[in-house]
Amino acid sequence: MLIRQDRAMTAIAVMLDVAFHAGPGQEVTAGADVAVRLSAARRGIEPVFQALSRAGLLDSIRGPRGGYRLARHPQDITLEEVVEAVTEPAEAEEDRPGRLHAAVTAPLWQELARTVRERLAAQTLDDLLRRAAAAGPEAPAAEQRTCVA
Repeated sequence: MLIRQDRAMTAIAVMLDVAFHAGPGQEVTAGADVAVRLSAARRGIEPVFQALSRAGLLDSIRGPRGGYRLARHPQDITLEEVVEAVTEPAEAEEDRPGRLHAAVTAPLWQELARTVRERLAAQTLDDLLRRAAAAGPEAPAAEQRTCVA
């Protein structure tokens, strides 16, 4: 699997923003509003919204009062799932010459990738909401969410 760091970080930021401003349930937040809060071009993050919706992480609501909301509770969504939703199948690794690469470099990258996956699997969207609460940003009163222990 090919993890593009920029797309993975955008997906995590989108999910955190939606969780912070809409959460699961009836309320939604507009994709355009998410883009403004993330200082991102709406067209640029639309593929991320689509991938997260296809993966069953976001519900997409159409219409004038439409937008996005979490498809599941934040404690039930791991960061690994979020990253996997926007991860592309890896292209065949080009042959790199040398036994040194095969013996040292390739296993190092595999080990690092495994460590990253393990860390992402151990963290949930709820963990990020808790970090946000500790860091101090507050959602508008109508949008405040509680973290579930």
